[in-house]
Amino acid sequence: MNDADLRRDAPYTPGETALLIVDMQRIWLEPGLDPHHPERTAGHVFIRTVTEETIPNNVRLMAAARAAGVQVIHTIIQSLTEDGRDRSLDHKMTPIHLPPSAPEGLPVPGLMPGVNEILLPKTSSGVFNSTNIDYLLKNMGIRHLVVTGIMTDQCVDMAVRDAADRGYRVTCAVDACAAATPERHESALSAFGGYCWQATTETVLDRFARLGEAA
Repeated sequence: MNDADLRRDAPYTPGETALLIVDMQRIWLEPGLDPHHPERTAGHVFIRTVTEETIPNNVRLMAAARAAGVQVIHTIIQSLTEDGRDRSLDHKMTPIHLPPSAPEGLPVPGLMPGVNEILLPKTSSGVFNSTNIDYLLKNMGIRHLVVTGIMTDQCVDMAVRDAADRGYRVTCAVDACAAATPERHESALSAFGGYCWQATTETVLDRFARLGEAA
């Protein structure tokens, strides 16, 4: 392995790159749907951030990934059973429960999965802990994983660290992620920076465009 192979920002490779969109669900992103956070109205800083920046950047990244032949994977917090008996202990204690029949548990309209895209329900912060994503990524030959979504300091953080520990070269598109406050977002980026390459949406879009040209 040469020095270029050990760079966190090594170029993406065709057929070996995936975009992981974390928990971009209606219940967390649309005002008035999250029963645990009634304060998140249209004017709330979190709702403003996701509406004006996070969602649009994810839409752009998803479109670019599709055009470039990059595998798109969506993960959502959702129980497998209507009564939530399969949930993790942590989700039962919190409590967090989104049954399969709940429309608010689906991704926001602009980020609904397309043909041949994977939607993984999870009942933990870490997608690698409560889904078979590692098995799927390895089956598809994925080596580069671009991570976006919410919350930067929770489920995104877990995805980045766990992916890095399992041998994936991870990119976090920093302006396609959000946390409850800007301070928590920035603190999380600082904390897990050693596990990934942190890049802007524009930088990742440029990389996806190059993959499309190479295809």
